[in-house]
Amino acid sequence: MKLLYSPASPYSAKCRMAARHLGIAVEEVRTDTGAEPAELVDNNPLGKIPVLIREGDAPIYDSVAIMHFLDRESDGALYPKKPEKRTDAEVLEALCDGITDCLLAIIYERRFRPEEKIHQDWIDKQWKKVVRGLDHLEKNLPKTEKKLHGGHFALAALIGYLDLRFAGQWAEGRPNLAAWPEKFSALFPDHASMKPAA
Repeated sequence: MKLLYSPASPYSAKCRMAARHLGIAVEEVRTDTGAEPAELVDNNPLGKIPVLIREGDAPIYDSVAIMHFLDRESDGALYPKKPEKRTDAEVLEALCDGITDCLLAIIYERRFRPEEKIHQDWIDKQWKKVVRGLDHLEKNLPKTEKKLHGGHFALAALIGYLDLRFAGQWAEGRPNLAAWPEKFSALFPDHASMKPAA
C-alpha cells in the first residue's frame, strides 16, 4: 500500500502514526497537492491528502476513512472494542480534526488572499472555535496510560500542527494539554519524527 502525504499535513500525520503504531506496512510518498500530480488527482478527485492507494482495490480518502480501514486491517486494534469507549475515541478524533479544520482555514485565509482582502472577522471566528476546543481538551484529556486509539493520534497531530504553525499562541493557560505529548511519546516513541513538520 502507498500513502500520499505532506510532511506539514496533520491529517497525514495522524494516519502515518497510526499505521506505524499498528505495524501496517505503508510506503509513504511525499506529495505536493499544489502541483496536482496525476497520482493524486487520479486517486482522489478532490486532490487532497492523505490518500491510501491499494493494489487492485479502490483508493481510500479522507483521513477518517483511512483510520477506520487501518482499524479493520488490524482486527480492531485502533479503536476500543466497547461501544461507549469507541464512541468517546471517535468524538475525540472528530473534535481534534474539527479544530484542525479551523486552523487550516486561518492559514489559507492568510496565505492565499492578498493582504488587503484578508477577512479578519473570518479569522477571528475560526480562532474562537479553536479556543473553545482547546479549552475543552484541557479539561477533558483522554486517558493515556496503556493503549492508544485513533483519538490519541488525532490529538497528537493537532498539537504537532499547533506547534508548527501557531507556536506561542496556544499553550499558555493549558498546562495539561501542553504536557500531553510527553505521555503520548512514551507510548509511541516515533512521535517526534512523524509529527507535522515544515
